[in-house]
Amino acid sequence: MIKGFDHVAIPMLAVDAMLAFYRGMGFDVTDDYGGRVYSVHCGDNKINLHTPEIWQSGKFSLRGHTAQPGCGDFCFVWDGSAQALQATLDKLNATIEEGPVERKGGRNNGQDVGISVYTRDPDDNLLEFIIYPDPGSPD
Repeated sequence: MIKGFDHVAIPMLAVDAMLAFYRGMGFDVTDDYGGRVYSVHCGDNKINLHTPEIWQSGKFSLRGHTAQPGCGDFCFVWDGSAQALQATLDKLNATIEEGPVERKGGRNNGQDVGISVYTRDPDDNLLEFIIYPDPGSPD
């Protein structure tokens, strides 16, 4: 049986900009393989970021063969206020593409609704940040 989700991997092109962006968003970023693969950690999950040295080499086959930078589409649960998210995105000069908008997320078999904001990282991957209401609040 499948217990959960562990990680995904995507190719990246703008290595320094991508690492700075994800660190600026508050993720832990690690160098897992001597500057060839970095990982962006989020709780028990991670996104492996393959550097051009890996995905352009033609020798590394453990990847989606047609994946190019900008192929990612990720939704993260933001554990803070909409104002804190806006301030973080502003600090990183990230443009909001859409939102805040109401969306059904993955919680409770897709039944829980949150407020989402969409932006892009330096490689043009789509990032959604969903804020679920605090279960203790009256809203």
